[in-house]
Amino acid sequence: MIFGNALTPREARKSLRAAGGYRRSCPDDGDVSYQIRLRKNRTLYDRLGVVDIRLEGDNEEELDTKKGIIVSNIRMGFGHYRISMAMASAAHALGYTPYWLDLNSFPKTAATKIISKQNDLYSKGSRLSKNPIFNRLIWEPLNYTGFKKLTYNASDQETSRLLAPVYQNIPEQIPVIATHAWPAQAAVHRGMKRVIEAIPDNWPMALHLAEGAIHTVQTHNAYLGYRTLNGFYGDKPLKPIPSDQIFYTGHYIDHELVSNIDADCARRLDRIEKKKPVRFLLSIGGAGAQADIFEAIIRFLLPLVEEGRAALMVNVGDYKNVWEEMAKRISGLEENSVRHFNDFGEASTFAKHSLDNDITGIHAFYHKDIFEAVYITNLLIRCSDCLVTKPSELAFYPVPKLFIRRVGKHEMWGAIHSAEIGDGTFEVRETAQVLSMLSLMIEDGSIIGDMCENIKQNRTLGIYDGAYNCVRLAVKEMD
Repeated sequence: MIFGNALTPREARKSLRAAGGYRRSCPDDGDVSYQIRLRKNRTLYDRLGVVDIRLEGDNEEELDTKKGIIVSNIRMGFGHYRISMAMASAAHALGYTPYWLDLNSFPKTAATKIISKQNDLYSKGSRLSKNPIFNRLIWEPLNYTGFKKLTYNASDQETSRLLAPVYQNIPEQIPVIATHAWPAQAAVHRGMKRVIEAIPDNWPMALHLAEGAIHTVQTHNAYLGYRTLNGFYGDKPLKPIPSDQIFYTGHYIDHELVSNIDADCARRLDRIEKKKPVRFLLSIGGAGAQADIFEAIIRFLLPLVEEGRAALMVNVGDYKNVWEEMAKRISGLEENSVRHFNDFGEASTFAKHSLDNDITGIHAFYHKDIFEAVYITNLLIRCSDCLVTKPSELAFYPVPKLFIRRVGKHEMWGAIHSAEIGDGTFEVRETAQVLSMLSLMIEDGSIIGDMCENIKQNRTLGIYDGAYNCVRLAVKEMD
């Protein structure tokens, strides 16, 4: 039974068999008492007050059971970490202590073994999606309709019981904000009293259900789709999710970005008026599914950078090999770039200095530490004019955006939503069209200018307040 909707016996048995495979390969460690240790996060403690939950090492902090909030996540790409950082930022801004619990960071546990297996499969699928046949016949259907099925959730719900032991020595009254269904499901299985699941994307899928948790979504489209479980069992109408178990909150955005929307947009508009170089920020993942598009973008922008009409910032996250491969393939890239590699203090200073000072040339960013690799994009967003990205979690961020080809059809709806509220383009799938859009943005400042005005308007409507609202839900300050 999922929200009162029954599976057939055959479907139930199939789900149990799928979970059984993980039990055999990742034995249940429910009888192990994992003692938690608290450690200040080296990158985010001074900025966001983030304290890591570990299972070994020294204990640097005392757990605050009155003002603490568990931000529970998995590392699977950058997306879930990015959303978690938004939750931690909002919690810190509202006076709470965010405790970071990554279920994919404890190699001895069944939780990490299971998530790592899934992550390896997903990464492999992302890489193979470069093949148009694989993408059309397998990858896009899996991400669009496969993960939407109620039966998929049933299997995950059973498997996630194996993830619960990580929570066992965390006081059950501390609220949990989970940025993926698995940590939310595991927290529910553990018996945590207040679990919020912050659902990403804008395409409702059963993959993201965690019955027993309070679900939050970023768009009204997602709210109605999840509320009615639309299409989760073919064309069959289903019993809805109760209204007190799902809420529209708005986009999950960091306090530092939301609070500076007006100032940052004013700077962008001023640069447009003064015909300063248009600042493009490229956020490149490690799977390599879009390497061809990013290579074409950089080649196209190189002469415009030399002419002083554009400036380029490239963040390859923690994938140094991505930059090295780009530098091999693009003549003149390495020698004409300023590298901000593995020095977060220097990169942060550059981002802060660039808010009110000119940027010229090409600037490349790489950080070995995952927190630095993800968070530097947040800092660079504030001093950029346009973010070039696939329409994943960054589709919801308050910065003008050019969306390139998606990786998985579920991402399509992020671009649609952004285009409709006016803070980004539609999804530009073909390379020639991407280059044409870049040219238009450079030639006609009103494209980015209009997005800035829309971002400011959206802020007045509370569209970017989702992280704050998730925290308020977690501490029962929002109806």
